[in-house]
Amino acid sequence: MKIPKRELMILTGQLCPYCNEWTELRESGEIYDKDFGLLYMCPKCGAYAGVHRGTINGKGSVANKELRDARKRAHLYFDAIWQKGLSSRTQAYKWLSLQLEIPVEITHIGMFTVERCEKVIRICKERYGKFMPK
Repeated sequence: MKIPKRELMILTGQLCPYCNEWTELRESGEIYDKDFGLLYMCPKCGAYAGVHRGTINGKGSVANKELRDARKRAHLYFDAIWQKGLSSRTQAYKWLSLQLEIPVEITHIGMFTVERCEKVIRICKERYGKFMPK
């Protein structure tokens, strides 16, 4: 699947989906008390996303507090699938890709919207309810 260039730049943290501004690479110490490496940050609204250590590859789209919180909740439920041994991590992502009807290449919670994160939680609870966090 070919992803349009603008969408790819948003998904990888280089373009802010809120302001349509180019993001800047910053030190995570500007936000956190501890250094977690680089992050992409929107100079206009302050939305940010982490960068894979040793690279300038964003872990996903920049996010405001609401979206960061939604992604944390989605990870809590989704990660329980493979962390509890119900599936391998790779298989869990393939399953999630099929459930969301999106290519596995963009099946990353760091690329999801609030709405998609809520859907992840819902489908994880439906499929693996008794194994999900309370």
